[in-house]
Amino acid sequence: MSIELIGLEDIPIVDSSSDIAKIIKDAIIKQGCELRHGDIILIAETLISKAEDNFIVLDDLTPSEKAFELAEKAKKDPKLVQAILDESVEVVRVGPKFIITETKHGFVCANAGIDESNVGDGLATPMPKDADGSAFKIREFLEKEFDQEIAVIITDTQGRAFRFGAIGTAIGCSGITPLWKRVGEKDLYGRELETTEIATADELSAAASLIMGQADEGLPVVLIRGFTNFDDLRDTESNISSLLMPKEFDVFRN
Repeated sequence: MSIELIGLEDIPIVDSSSDIAKIIKDAIIKQGCELRHGDIILIAETLISKAEDNFIVLDDLTPSEKAFELAEKAKKDPKLVQAILDESVEVVRVGPKFIITETKHGFVCANAGIDESNVGDGLATPMPKDADGSAFKIREFLEKEFDQEIAVIITDTQGRAFRFGAIGTAIGCSGITPLWKRVGEKDLYGRELETTEIATADELSAAASLIMGQADEGLPVVLIRGFTNFDDLRDTESNISSLLMPKEFDVFRN
């Protein structure tokens, strides 16, 4: 088995007048890699936020007393800390150069997922307001245009507990279940799997991140082709919620 990762070229700098779905369609046609059944389109969240005019103007924020307190601990700009607080429902941990929070979407991540890279000075992009909804709309458009069943995943770059470095992580999806539950299947020795669940959307996002990069690569959209389990995991009603661990099961917060 093999999969192919194709970075879509000629994706322009987008703004609120941009139609992401049409831009992706045009890039696919221009690159000559017509969509096929089972293809998966992965899109960097910054592209979605820019197109949806989802920006934070840091100079417009007035830091609260709590923001100044956390900024001192984390060695961050108080205005950025205020933005983090505004996008969060809970501060989980504060460390050197990071603030772990639970976002309004339910993600537990550093700095509420706010990104200051690949945007203009004084601006930051929070996570898309509804990444699942954005993925759904883009998938429906592309499926209609190319007459193929596909999936769309919105990705973000996040760190992990107990490990250095960031990886691509799924924050929205449509067309494929993000969590592959393999309980009841047999391993190589015939033993029945009792707890195995695979974060498929995260694994696909991490693979795409190798092509997207984190600096000036300019490849915010990646096509993954050849994922042979697509039909088994096909789900047009999917969303990212199945990947989010309920707080009562989070042993690191309890």
